[in-house]
Amino acid sequence: MNLALSTTLHTSFDDAVERTRAALSDQGFGVLTDIDMKSTLKTKLGADMEDYRILGACDPSLAHRAVGVNRQIGLLLPCNVIVRRDTATDNTIIIEAMNPELMVQVTNEPALEPVASEATTKLRTAIESLRDR
Repeated sequence: MNLALSTTLHTSFDDAVERTRAALSDQGFGVLTDIDMKSTLKTKLGADMEDYRILGACDPSLAHRAVGVNRQIGLLLPCNVIVRRDTATDNTIIIEAMNPELMVQVTNEPALEPVASEATTKLRTAIESLRDR
């Protein structure tokens, strides 16, 4: 199983972040957290890295259903979506979303399958739509 659903864009980093946020919103996801790894690591450690943002995306109805099956599933929420600059090519931005099917594998909870399947469909649609924006 793949860890991520992904695509690449040839655009500016800021444009990729905004397009990703819009694509997630179109599928019913809100972005609860936005972690700027480049800035955080520079500030806290003095370390340099490429542009790298972690967006914590959540669809409230899916989260509610998942937590209803297993209260510990909150440990795997929200669904993380990474927007990062490819270190090999400056103008390539990689967008990766956590594969929700991992929740079923990690928990071995069959009742999560329909929730994970719907989340996967929505995230895949969001990721694939980025190419068309």
